[in-house]
Amino acid sequence: MSRLALVGLGLLLALPLVIEAPYYTDTASQILIAAVFAASLNLLVGYGGLVSLGHAAYLGTAAYLTAYLSVTVGLGHGTAIVLALLATAAMAAAFGLLALRASGIGFLMITLALGQTLWGVAYRWVGVTGGDNGIVGVTRPAPFGLDLSAPKPFYACVLIGFLIAMAAIAAFVRSGLGASLMGSRDQPRRMRMLGHNVWLVQWISFVLAGFWAAVAGIGFVYYHAFVSPHVLALTNSAEVLLMVIAGGAGTLLGPLVGAALVVILKNVVSAYVVRWMMLLGLVFLAIVVFMPEGLAPGARALLGRLRARPTARE
Repeated sequence: MSRLALVGLGLLLALPLVIEAPYYTDTASQILIAAVFAASLNLLVGYGGLVSLGHAAYLGTAAYLTAYLSVTVGLGHGTAIVLALLATAAMAAAFGLLALRASGIGFLMITLALGQTLWGVAYRWVGVTGGDNGIVGVTRPAPFGLDLSAPKPFYACVLIGFLIAMAAIAAFVRSGLGASLMGSRDQPRRMRMLGHNVWLVQWISFVLAGFWAAVAGIGFVYYHAFVSPHVLALTNSAEVLLMVIAGGAGTLLGPLVGAALVVILKNVVSAYVVRWMMLLGLVFLAIVVFMPEGLAPGARALLGRLRARPTARE
């Protein structure tokens, strides 16, 4: 990404901190939380070639654990967050042992089954999860005395978390382990012949993807101050997969672009268009037809062609 593009992105991310419109600041918080969620799945789909339909399991588990530990058990926010992240990462490690026994459609179906199992548990275990009513009464923490109940401070906190998550994911992708993951995606047999443990690389990536989805789950539950079985539903997993594909799988900027597209269509367009899901489907269809690699790579290629056109005339 060019320096000019980075400056433009930085200004765009800082804009919600200066505008006096709580609605748009809240929408920006939702976009960044969704972007971290999409970036976590992008580790599997874009860089690992592992398509999952149960990724909402990690966001939902972290959200439920944070709500349960802080509201029902009465633990402090810091303790609840740390325990939720550790427990969700451990669950991702266990689920990875099961899911990575297969590949392709088998991997997709196992992740789908695991996600749906958790949804069923959350829906039926009323004594812990509240069933269809969920867990209410979640309050936002106040780190260093900062009141996060207002939109701008909360957005600032979410922005810091987003930047940390994206920096960590970028560092992983550019590391030797990230290169091994992409090699395992493209040429798994050749990677094995070269002495790489393909399964272990994919398992580590699976756990990291679950961990960053859990980070997004923390932001999700504190934003909504509420969690219900819907957060674990198949629609949530499909929605984040749509973000990754629409924005551009295998790119760092793609999840942010895809998250912005879906959240804006859901929150803004749905206020004016009753059948906004149909509009989302049409937009996704247009992306697949005209920019099959996603919006971020497609826009970059389009700008490249526009810049090269005057040179060609000369």
